[in-house]
Amino acid sequence: MAHINLLPWRQERREEQQRQLLTITGLSVVLMLLIILAVHLEISRQISTQNARNAYLQQQINIVNQQLTEISNLEKGKKNLLDRMKIIQRLQENRPEIVHLFDELARRIPEGVHLTSFKQVEKALTIEGIAQSNARVSAFMRNIDTSEWLGNPQLSIIKTDDKKAAGQDGTRSFILQAQQMNKLAQSDNEKEQKKQQANK
Repeated sequence: MAHINLLPWRQERREEQQRQLLTITGLSVVLMLLIILAVHLEISRQISTQNARNAYLQQQINIVNQQLTEISNLEKGKKNLLDRMKIIQRLQENRPEIVHLFDELARRIPEGVHLTSFKQVEKALTIEGIAQSNARVSAFMRNIDTSEWLGNPQLSIIKTDDKKAAGQDGTRSFILQAQQMNKLAQSDNEKEQKKQQANK
């Protein structure tokens, strides 16, 4: 009976299987590395794209912020111009009132009253003067109260001067407050408002 030695064949088969296993393992490692590299490159690309988007958005935000700052500055400039225009318009409107005010004041001063000082702050008037008697001051206040351009007279101070002027018993110094107003314009405004209310 013949004897067949299978050991070399088995040894070769085992070595072949080991080579196949090493090859498959090596290919698997290479494939895994390629997959990891591809994923890494894709993630890097996405990060780079997102960074570019973020940079673009930040650039646009900076542009919008700059535009908002310019708009805010323009709004401030516009407000300043409107305020100046209102002041100029108010001065233009008040210019004839000043003329009327001084004319009316000169007309309302009774005999025996002399003004020494006149101050105006907004519509408030402070009038200082000298009168021959208390009755003259009262007459001056009544004249102010009936005026179309003056109103609300209030006497602050009245005192008798100890020193007598030449040919006079003694004068009274006075300070009174009044308001500048235009009663004709107020009356016209009231009539206009009543008309508007009636039309409603």
